[in-house]
Amino acid sequence: MALPVAFFALFFAWPVAAIVARGLKTDGTWRLGRIADVVTQPDIRHVLWFTTWQALASTALTLLLALPAAHVFARLDFPGKHLLRAVVTVPFVLPTVVAGSAFLALVGRGGLLDELWGVRLDTTVWAILLAHVFFNFAVVVRTVGGLWAQLDPRQEEAARMLGASPLAAWRKITLPALAPAVAAAALMVFLFTFTSFGVVQILGGPTFSTLEVEIYRQTSEVFDLSTAAVLTLVQFAAVGAILAVHAWTVRRRETALRLVDPKVTARRPRGAGQWALLAGVLATVALLLVLPLAVLVRRSLDAPGLGYYRALTDPDGGTFLVAPVHAVWTSLEYAVVATAIALLIGGLAAAALARRDAGRLVRGFDALLMLPLGVSAVTVGFGFLIALDRPPLDLRQSWILVPLAQALVGAPFVVRTMLPVLRAVDGRLREAAAVLGASPWRVWREVDLPLVRRALLVAAGFAFAVSLGEFGATVFIARPDNPTLPVAVARLLSRPGDLNYGQAMALSTILMLVCAVALLVLERLRTDRTGEF
Repeated sequence: MALPVAFFALFFAWPVAAIVARGLKTDGTWRLGRIADVVTQPDIRHVLWFTTWQALASTALTLLLALPAAHVFARLDFPGKHLLRAVVTVPFVLPTVVAGSAFLALVGRGGLLDELWGVRLDTTVWAILLAHVFFNFAVVVRTVGGLWAQLDPRQEEAARMLGASPLAAWRKITLPALAPAVAAAALMVFLFTFTSFGVVQILGGPTFSTLEVEIYRQTSEVFDLSTAAVLTLVQFAAVGAILAVHAWTVRRRETALRLVDPKVTARRPRGAGQWALLAGVLATVALLLVLPLAVLVRRSLDAPGLGYYRALTDPDGGTFLVAPVHAVWTSLEYAVVATAIALLIGGLAAAALARRDAGRLVRGFDALLMLPLGVSAVTVGFGFLIALDRPPLDLRQSWILVPLAQALVGAPFVVRTMLPVLRAVDGRLREAAAVLGASPWRVWREVDLPLVRRALLVAAGFAFAVSLGEFGATVFIARPDNPTLPVAVARLLSRPGDLNYGQAMALSTILMLVCAVALLVLERLRTDRTGEF
């Protein structure tokens, strides 16, 4: 626990505390009364209410649509499965500004729905809810599906032989085993929708605003750092309470499970019901995930002769010090470093939290690990600039600052992906290996690692994808000569002109393709080298 605690203390707790203190402290005096003044304002109360209920609705809708897909990926085998899994994950890493614009092209004025049926959803909350499902569909599929594929199907089959209906067998056998993974996925979806920024800013307009949007507005438009600090504390407290409840309830329900090789649990669809389920999932993926991506690609090809793509190789003296295409290589380099950091920090934390003799202090750290997902990225970005500005941690001019910020977001995914599997490993296997003389390191290498290798690769894919698409904190700390893809896209979108807009769409398409290829390679490695359980 030493390294994860030190990492989160230095690169999360300290920067957030610095920015909050800057907003609530004047001439050495704390202005705590400012908290009550802000939260009692009618417009702020409306923001708090909308932030909460839209996050709950988005989480419920995502689970409703994504859990059948998790079952299909875990239990059914069909051509193109690995490619489809990579496609499902791509929307999750797209910059929110770009994906929100692409989704607006479907449901907004002059969009596809408006052209075909005269239907517009951009002025309703449904546009926000559907866009949140678009982003978070992969979280449920990969988190729940990863554990579901390793559950022994013979337990459910035995219940069926004893007379249980398919629904009763699933509800009494499979669902309790999946509960920790479902809770972890629901928690991540809720945190992402509770702190939603780009989607609400584009699709919500002046009508809808979340805490994250309001913090950004107070910081960059109104320049009221005091109000922004209060809202950050409110967001921090709400997320902390949610994580504490989650850690307590999930801990009580986690038990050792019988895990098997996922390659033997997936079968060809049998019967009309399974074929109908597969068709329904494919239709959902096509309409909700692929269609917005297709709109994105089409917009990048509007210029004849791939004009937008060719323009990316020209140095841009207005916004960047380098050609926009340089952002592709910068993002890949940063993502690799951030993934390594996230795997190290998240893997150590998950291993410590998985021990059944862990004390309350260690178990409490489980909730703290998720706080970076629930704290404003604007706050974290500004906090980096304020806190890490003097020796021995003067990192404002260092390239490592960006991977550190990205790893803060990637590490919770590593923990949440690996923890259910680590806790499901039968402790008697470790005890038997220790009795036979194996050292702790050898026990981990020969008992735990073969069982969690699949989860480790899934966690690596999540961390890499999140690092590629991280925007909120990176936009404040990325250097002009080394912009990441999301930062480059946002800056191009902020400039007028068709050429800038087209280059932004071209860069977004490149990001989408890079992510799809990386995830497809990961799928091959994961299925070919998982080994026997």
